[in-house]
Amino acid sequence: MTGEAPPFWWEKPDWRALALSPLSGAYGLVAARRMISARRRKLPVPVLCVGNFTVGGAGKTPAVITLADAARAAGRQPGILSRGYGGSLSRPHVVDPAHDSARHVGDEPMLLAAHAPVAVTPDRAAGARLLIDAGCDFLLMDDGFQSARLQFDYALLVVDARRGLGNGFSIPAGPMRAPLISQLRFTDAVLAIGEGNGAEDVVRMAARAGRSVYGATIQPRDQDRLSGRRLFAFAGIGDPEKFFETLRRAGCDPVATRGFADHHSFSETDIAELEAEADAGGLQLVTTAKDAVRLRGGSPAAKALAERTLVLEIDLAFDDPRVPSKIVDRTLEAFARRQHGVSRTA
Repeated sequence: MTGEAPPFWWEKPDWRALALSPLSGAYGLVAARRMISARRRKLPVPVLCVGNFTVGGAGKTPAVITLADAARAAGRQPGILSRGYGGSLSRPHVVDPAHDSARHVGDEPMLLAAHAPVAVTPDRAAGARLLIDAGCDFLLMDDGFQSARLQFDYALLVVDARRGLGNGFSIPAGPMRAPLISQLRFTDAVLAIGEGNGAEDVVRMAARAGRSVYGATIQPRDQDRLSGRRLFAFAGIGDPEKFFETLRRAGCDPVATRGFADHHSFSETDIAELEAEADAGGLQLVTTAKDAVRLRGGSPAAKALAERTLVLEIDLAFDDPRVPSKIVDRTLEAFARRQHGVSRTA
């Protein structure tokens, strides 16, 4: 889902959510049945799925990057499966960071490709074949948890610690991709990213269901470049406010902000308005790494905007630094059981 989620999804249920609740119930029922009854294709390599309970940004991309690095540290050759939201390719494709752009393969795959080979395609089985043929022996699914196309050995579901599950309704009344109970059935662990108590309910339910629960925070990198400057921050991600808050927590001063929909394609008008407002206020433009890769692969005006815009790079810091390697180990152990004919238990 690349559009902007309705704000009421992230608020206490009101008349809009209640009016849409019959459709939400039907959607949730279909999604749950698909997850339960789907015939998932088995792959000859370990598969670690990193997904979201909801639509919208929760920190999945930095989690995939951290886990890919952990897999490589464990002696594996990781590859990443991505649908490539925002891209235009019609055939399965392995991202070439030197020649591809976000316009063709999507913004997230461009970021991920700096850490491991990335196959972009809605057909995840076809993407898996490309990566395995390229020598990858450990696959990470960037999303795809609810689509139930592939059998995975371990599923880590990411949740924003501030926003949690929103109003708790399934699409279209809320942000849930399927009822929580149905999703937890196939979940091995939950990762709450950030600060706040919005995820307390899902963390509590996951713990009661015997699922592992982990925590992590977003850590800005080289924020000294931004300190002392009056900033104009803009972002087209799942939750722009998270980016603005990250800047504030890093001691920066975003005196002006502007949010766009996730995977937003910046128009000539958008670019002119951003530059005009920055110039009028004497502000330094700053954005996310994901927005920056879209700008660099865009029009001449977009590339010019990218040149004058600083980028806040981030890392994902687990509360327990041993967790990424533990998740990789558990994925390998589950794969070994699968090879011996032991099915997943719920």
